[in-house]
Amino acid sequence: MYFYSGDWWIITPALTPRIKAFEEWLREHRGKVSRKSPLGEALKYIAKYWDGLCLFLTDGRIEMDNNAVERTIRPIALNRKNALFAGHDAGAENWAVIASLIETCKLNNIEPHAYLTTILQTIVNGHKQSHIEQLLPWNYTETL
Repeated sequence: MYFYSGDWWIITPALTPRIKAFEEWLREHRGKVSRKSPLGEALKYIAKYWDGLCLFLTDGRIEMDNNAVERTIRPIALNRKNALFAGHDAGAENWAVIASLIETCKLNNIEPHAYLTTILQTIVNGHKQSHIEQLLPWNYTETL
């Protein structure tokens, strides 16, 4: 139905009619189900985000599922759970900041230990607080 070709997903023509048929089914069955029921809530949710769901049909950069994103954010969610055991609210907030920086480094292909070492040394050496955006992972260069 769809396959990956370099940086783009190629949608086969057979997929579009199936999505159209699903949209018709959705419209028909939303009227038959109680809005307050779990199924009614689920159908309402699908209808609410229908345009976003269909975006992959016209933009080959968008995947049909979000499994890659889910795998990427899993460590962030686990770190957030670990922060619950930090012992104090301030400790948990500090843990969350460090965990966010580490995961952002990973997303930007930066080695977290080198980043944190360089950033902390830069701060100790008097980096101006008004220029803190220069220290964010996506602005990082090893020669800060």
